[in-house]
Amino acid sequence: MHILSLTAETAGTETMLGYLLQQFSLQQTGDMFLRLVLACICGAAIGFERSRRFKGAGVRTHIIVSCGAALIMIISKYGFADLTGPLGEMFNGTRGADPARIAAQVVSGISFLGAGVIFKNNGVVKGLTTAAGLWVTSGIGLAIGSGLITVGIFCTILVALLQVLMHRFKIGADSYNAYRVCFTVKNNDEFHNTWTQQMKEWDAHTTESSMEQRGDGSYYYDVTIRTTQVLDLDNIMAFFSKKTSATDVSLVDLH
Repeated sequence: MHILSLTAETAGTETMLGYLLQQFSLQQTGDMFLRLVLACICGAAIGFERSRRFKGAGVRTHIIVSCGAALIMIISKYGFADLTGPLGEMFNGTRGADPARIAAQVVSGISFLGAGVIFKNNGVVKGLTTAAGLWVTSGIGLAIGSGLITVGIFCTILVALLQVLMHRFKIGADSYNAYRVCFTVKNNDEFHNTWTQQMKEWDAHTTESSMEQRGDGSYYYDVTIRTTQVLDLDNIMAFFSKKTSATDVSLVDLH
């Protein structure tokens, strides 16, 4: 399909696809692929450090955002190469065109859409990876639309593959289960030491907690914990029945 009428300097390259293949060699395309992979590696390094501290944005989110930013930068630098010839001459119908203007609005506009899928539930932030996925998907659409088809397809495969692998082989905070434990105790000082010891046995970390003193002298706890172990209400009740007296015990799995 003929898209543009090319100048004499590009004679013999009759289609846009042919022109793009002329503009970017196999080595240049490979260099773009390498940039995307390196961005994923750098994002993973930062995300791993954040996940060890049980922050909301973990390894997957950082990888996707870093990869998306690299992709959009590549588009910004090379995505409009088809508007001019090798010598900088403008094609018919492209003079005065500003394709970057619309692309920039997509990058910022999709961020508001992504913010709508992020929510916090009982101390656990959810939707960050989905929001990042929406953002990088917009970048993939920009890449395909600008003519960087191979780069867009490679980024799609890269992000999808990383998502699948990191769902199957979880690392950092993603490998921890999140639970919300609520209970009421009477002897607060004695319970505190016992609970701290039990948390060590469960290899658990408290990410959010609140305590309320009631009129009868008892204390109501609402604690969100993350642990590598799988807990159920029987585990919790076994702990309370052996170590301390508690009432109104409940357990909610946050995953």
